[in-house]
Parts: sequence; structure tokens; C-alpha cells
Amino acid sequence: MHNARTAILVAGHSIVRDWTRLESDEGWFLLDFQRGEATRYIEHARRGVELAAADPAALLLFTGGQSRAAAGPRSEAHSYFGVAEHHGWWGFEDVSQRVATEEFARDSFENLLFSLARFKELTGGYPEHVTLVGWEFKRERFHLHREAIRWPQSRFHYDGPNNPPDLEPAVAAEARARDRYRVDPYSASAEFQAKRAERNPFRRQHGYFTSCPELAPLFQHPGPEAFRGPLPWE
Repeated sequence: MHNARTAILVAGHSIVRDWTRLESDEGWFLLDFQRGEATRYIEHARRGVELAAADPAALLLFTGGQSRAAAGPRSEAHSYFGVAEHHGWWGFEDVSQRVATEEFARDSFENLLFSLARFKELTGGYPEHVTLVGWEFKRERFHLHREAIRWPQSRFHYDGPNNPPDLEPAVAAEARARDRYRVDPYSASAEFQAKRAERNPFRRQHGYFTSCPELAPLFQHPGPEAFRGPLPWE
């Protein structure tokens, strides 16, 4: 992993409940608005594996924390890892030697930022390029996150392989979420913090302050003004 130059990130959305029913709602711990999405999550995992297979210098990271109390201390990231393993890495078994999990992210901003920290933990440095796999309708949101942490656009690619089956309400909700991120780019408001607390029922704490001390000022920056301190990828 020390030779990795590219980070391929797959943002998690749920946790597996039943490995014998992965392609049905019953196989996952789903919120009401997530009904019908199970096969789309599998597509995200597969796309991440395919992208990693095409780039021998890539490290694949599944990102997402222990977000559901009913699921117990199992993470979204580990579920996606298990999905890929369950499917035999879709024929790209070599990718299994270049994959890890980031199991503390509680939202999309942390999916990106914490994955950069996890990449540093595993490789000793930050990636030259980032590809993030997620819902197509969330593309603009992740560019807002990228801008907030000053990750260069030329070194970022967003890959949206699909959308939820019930797209119209998702798009409407996403427009509202983007508006909130524009005025609160580091998601420091009480509303965002309440959501993060809800998605961390086991009260886990990451260790990135220790492994990536150079990012501590960014982790602690509340905004809404842009972070102006030095960043290791610039």
C-alpha cells in the first residue's frame, strides 16, 4: 500500500443485515427513503473495484461508520468490503490486496476528508489523485466538499454510476442540502452536529488527530469562512 498514488473512495449508505438477501431490501438496514436501493449499493462497490482494477497504483477505500444502532457495531465500510468479497471481487481478485476501510465517517464531508486521513495512515502520504464513487445526483455536493478542503479540481474525479430509484424527492432534498453546505461548508451547525451524533450511536472517536496532526486545524475549523491554514496536498 505504500506505493499507492490514487485513492478510490466508495461512500457507504447502509449496513448489511442478511448476506443471503443482498439484492433485496430485507438484506440491509434501510431507512424508509432508502427502499429499493440495495442493488444500487452493490453497483457502487463494484464500480470501485473496477476502477481500482484499472489502476495498479490505486488504493480502494470503502468509507462509512457504524451508523445504525439496530445493526450493532458493524460499519457501512465493512459491509461494502464484504459485498465485494461476497462477489469474488467481480473477477478482479488482485484488488483485494489493495483495499481497506475507513470506518468513522458520519456524512459525505467526512467521507472525503476522513478518507484522505486514512490513506495517509496506510501509505505514509496523501494521494496524488482522488476518485470518489457515489450517487450521481450528489456530484455537486462533493465538489462543494472538495472546495471546502481546497483539494484541487484537477486531481479529483467524481464517478456516479447510478441514482436511487425514487429520484425526484432525492433531488429535491439534495438541493436543500447543498444550500445548507454553501452557508456551512464545514457542517459545524447544530443541525449537522445532531445528524452526526445520530449516526454515531456507539460514540466512536477517530484517531486522525494523532495519525494526521497536520490536519488538526482543518478538523477543528468551524467556518463558515474558508479555512486559510496550510494543507499538506497543496
